[in-house]
Amino acid sequence: MRTFMINNSRFRALVFASVIIATCSAAVRADQFTFTTLNNLSDPTFNQLLSINNSGVIAGYFGSGAAGHPNKGYTLAPPYGQGNYTNENFPLSVQTQVTGINNSGQTVGFYADNSGNNVGFVEKNGSFTTVIDPAGPQAPTTINQLLGVNDKNQAVGFYTDAQGNDHGYIYNITSQTFTAINIAGATSLEATDINNHGVVSGFYVAANDNTYGFIDNNGSIKSIAIAGSINTQFLGLNNNGMLVGTYIDAAGVMHGVEYNSVTGTYVNVDDPNGIGFTTINGINDKGQMVGFYQDAAGNVNGLLVNTNAVPEPSSIALALIGAASFGVRKASKLRKQKRDASS
Repeated sequence: MRTFMINNSRFRALVFASVIIATCSAAVRADQFTFTTLNNLSDPTFNQLLSINNSGVIAGYFGSGAAGHPNKGYTLAPPYGQGNYTNENFPLSVQTQVTGINNSGQTVGFYADNSGNNVGFVEKNGSFTTVIDPAGPQAPTTINQLLGVNDKNQAVGFYTDAQGNDHGYIYNITSQTFTAINIAGATSLEATDINNHGVVSGFYVAANDNTYGFIDNNGSIKSIAIAGSINTQFLGLNNNGMLVGTYIDAAGVMHGVEYNSVTGTYVNVDDPNGIGFTTINGINDKGQMVGFYQDAAGNVNGLLVNTNAVPEPSSIALALIGAASFGVRKASKLRKQKRDASS
């Protein structure tokens, strides 16, 4: 095992980002998606699937973090039986979440220790490297989480400052350096995934108390809101311009979502057993998606989604809104549930 603290960082300039409003018919044909529940039976009451590579290998964890149900990380390979889970937990950690996996099987995530610190890690062939952005607080506790990784030795994540606000970054695994992602006026921002083109997905909170998704294309940032939504979060993306995440509609209902950054259109991705409680967290280049949903019994279930047909939205429109001043809003409860690990 190889662990060390990283001491180098660099920063991008502040970027002003107009907001793109994505509008389309979100109607879904019955044959469009196939939903499959995948739960590690070590704790069938709580599973979250967070990333999937092009071989279909999934990163995730079980356990809600409540007493007797600690977060325990794993990877899951096809054909997705109980015997296909491989435990992955940072040595001597109290809790671990495996949040990202690339096509070589390299993973990223974070762990919690006995002092309540959250520390990011990179794992390759059983060797763990700790990752802590020196720009964030080092004491009395630190919150650093890595959430995504590509095939180019780049990972993304965030740290939390003393005021409880999040700051996103790109981490270069080879040079062990950090690049901050800043949107002018955004007080809290999380970088959630990065593809092989260096494009980053994420979300941030704004002064109007709304949450916006964003795409950072090598320093060119687009902020995106699903039409009528006060909370749009992008949690994963692939190499083909497809993003996934969640949004809350005008009626206050949460939806899983797949967003096409080329056409500016989206489609709802809601498990039939978890309408209003579905999160889509990762997507590979084959269009397979992973996430989780809460069922009627209150259990959180891992979710694999396969696309069976091409969506045909009845209307598509894009509108540009000028830059606004931005401030703070907390992320959705389910997203916070995913990323909070404590002793």
